[in-house]
Amino acid sequence: MASTTLPLLLLHLLLLAACLDWARSDRPATSFYQNYEGSWGGDRIQILNKETEASLFMDKASGSGFGSKLKYGSGFFHMKIKLPGKNSAGVVTAFYLASDSTNHAELDFEFLGNLEGKPIILQTNVFANGKGNREQRIRLWFDPSADLHDYKILWNTNQIVFYVDDTPIRVFANKENIGVGYPSQPMQIIASLWNGDSWATDGGKTKVDWSYAPFNAIFQGFDVDGCVSVSSHDAHCSSPSLWWNSARYQQLSASEKSAYQNVRRTYMTYDYCNDVKRFPNPPPECPQ
Repeated sequence: MASTTLPLLLLHLLLLAACLDWARSDRPATSFYQNYEGSWGGDRIQILNKETEASLFMDKASGSGFGSKLKYGSGFFHMKIKLPGKNSAGVVTAFYLASDSTNHAELDFEFLGNLEGKPIILQTNVFANGKGNREQRIRLWFDPSADLHDYKILWNTNQIVFYVDDTPIRVFANKENIGVGYPSQPMQIIASLWNGDSWATDGGKTKVDWSYAPFNAIFQGFDVDGCVSVSSHDAHCSSPSLWWNSARYQQLSASEKSAYQNVRRTYMTYDYCNDVKRFPNPPPECPQ
């Protein structure tokens, strides 16, 4: 029985991925300038290939970044990214959503560079009502500096799901009913490349080797599936008429749950929920 179940789950995932890829590939490539603009770094941001690719650079003087022109209250956001190669220790490549309000909200992908031959670590984090410290880290099952991969964030009123390509790697469920904060403020989409060598690699012990500069990360996929919003708890952003709010996206499918559990078993290297030194009493959103 087990020998047939795994291939069937894999087939289901492949079919789902094909459908999502078809839906996106059916669209013409979106110009960077339609939804995004440079934020910082000056000429360290280069827009290439008929405005369908953004190339960010980091040298000793500065990194660089760009952000969406609008803010969103829900959606299924994505960015195709190719990370800096070779010796990228201390270099952080980020793709995230963030509010600019007092009660800060943020959903993070942070790729922590490493010495050549050592794995780049993917860290995710969730901030809600100004509270973060919810880091999880995984090893990726491929070299993220060798090619573009699609990194995605599903955000609706029921759950937040982080995906690598079509594999869910993290789920943050809405548990406001037990007092856990949940992002509800409009957030901007942001991408950046910056010097994080005070903490990113070996806890800050391994610094950036500037002989490898400038470091370069490539971004593609500037279409946005999101609900434009200007205020918290925007009712129209939770409408079931928006496809990412439909029943299909209220929980993981059976095949997604299987893939997610495999990531946790095989590739997770750190989960704040298991860090008893930091949290002697597990945070309420964690398994008790």
